[in-house]
Amino acid sequence: MTASQSLWSPLRYRAFRGLWACSGVYFIGNAMQAMAASWLMVELTGSSFLAALVQTAVFLPMFLLSLPAGVLADTTDRRRLILTALGVQAATVVVLALLVLVGVAGPGTLLFFTFAAGCCTALFSPAWNSTVADTVPRADMAQAITAMSIAWNTARALGPALAGVVFAQLGAGWVFAIAVTSVLVMMQAIRRWPPRAHAVSQLPAERLWGGTLSGLRFARHSKIILAQLLRTMAYSGAGSALWALLPVIAQRQLGLGAAGFGLLMACLGTGAVAAGLVLGRLRAKLGLEVLVATGCIIFALTMAVTALVRNHLVVYTALVIGGGAWMAVMSTFNTATQTSAPPWVRSRAAALHTLSALGSFAIGSAFWGAVSGIAGLTVTLCAAAICIAAGLLLARPFPLRMGEASEVTPATPWEELFIVAEPNPEDGPVAVEIGYRISADRAQEFLDAVTQLREPRRRDGATFWRIYRDLGDPSRYVERFIVTSWADYLHQRARATMADQEQESRVRQFLAPGESVTMQHYIAER
Repeated sequence: MTASQSLWSPLRYRAFRGLWACSGVYFIGNAMQAMAASWLMVELTGSSFLAALVQTAVFLPMFLLSLPAGVLADTTDRRRLILTALGVQAATVVVLALLVLVGVAGPGTLLFFTFAAGCCTALFSPAWNSTVADTVPRADMAQAITAMSIAWNTARALGPALAGVVFAQLGAGWVFAIAVTSVLVMMQAIRRWPPRAHAVSQLPAERLWGGTLSGLRFARHSKIILAQLLRTMAYSGAGSALWALLPVIAQRQLGLGAAGFGLLMACLGTGAVAAGLVLGRLRAKLGLEVLVATGCIIFALTMAVTALVRNHLVVYTALVIGGGAWMAVMSTFNTATQTSAPPWVRSRAAALHTLSALGSFAIGSAFWGAVSGIAGLTVTLCAAAICIAAGLLLARPFPLRMGEASEVTPATPWEELFIVAEPNPEDGPVAVEIGYRISADRAQEFLDAVTQLREPRRRDGATFWRIYRDLGDPSRYVERFIVTSWADYLHQRARATMADQEQESRVRQFLAPGESVTMQHYIAER
């Protein structure tokens, strides 16, 4: 097995080992908190909708905040961002624990504090993801993500089981109190292995709104990233039905208590951990599409089994297998996204994956909970299983692949900026014209090649792109694009990758003998 396929290769790096171990503790605390909140809601209300709404409260903040948090992670001090979010989360869970212990926490209080803690997790997650990625070389990144997924899924197995025991013996308040200690462990890890400082840049800093738009624009015009995000949304939204309705399955369908519900969660987590141990080899052997398709079919069958079967052993076994399938698919989507994003937008790409996965999970949880209240548990789970299987139809229009090194490695711009005076950063819009004089007999080949530049120009900052033919000189073509401001144009130039430059080289091969590319810049007058 090569280093890049070995699960243990990232553990050679001390910083990764430390973050990995402490993250595992933090994940266990979060899993215990989520389980206790879900089961407490069932005990307080008996409502399947409100029980599913707990999952929405846990994950909806990811939908609302992950992208702005990704911008902050790409443009500000990641250490300060992470520690501040964790500090607020610790305080929030302490208050929730005290309210539950004194018996004054109702359904509204439970949802509010669960949502507040989720907001803290959403704010620090993109910065934490990019911090972990910085601790290992690119060749080991896929396995580092898998190792972190194993830690997360181990927590999904251990956390609910531990929470079920503590809940049954001491009550929900003590589960929340234990969860606070896991947050403190994570804070200590970040202090000991802080994120790498951002590279010093002479370019104007991106602001929150502009950085958010540039992250969305990148995802919209990057075929690799867009495909991964859409596939993630479809899978997570449909699959959320099983996770959200598991407390109801435990209580109504299998007649279990809190400890039994924790065991069901543990089965899903155990399967995920087992899959993670062999995921690198499976991915190398099967390829992305076959692995994802297999995982989708298995998880759909798992939901069908939980909908139709009352035998405890059969359900436990199905959940172990389903947990492995869930982890294989979600880890593949996550790895493909993070390895396909260049450094300037990596935190935002991680945030967009989180938004796609957990945002759709939160919305799906509420949706399937509402459907269950109307149509019943069995019909709802079977319908969700059909939706998971139908999601495989997205493979043709939105194929998966991991980005090549040249697609994420920054390149040096071809030409210098031959301008008389530097505009102010906020001046704009800026129009850029690049002129090509080509051989007449190669016009169609040139157009086919230059059209390939549209995606990277739009992806990196252009709001408009078009190729024009000079009516006075049929051999001359002009590529024209518009960027919102001079600062955005400077950022766009700095974002070009080696793959973009290779495509520009192919375009320049069509220049007529003795000709060179010309470039003009125009600034809008007010």
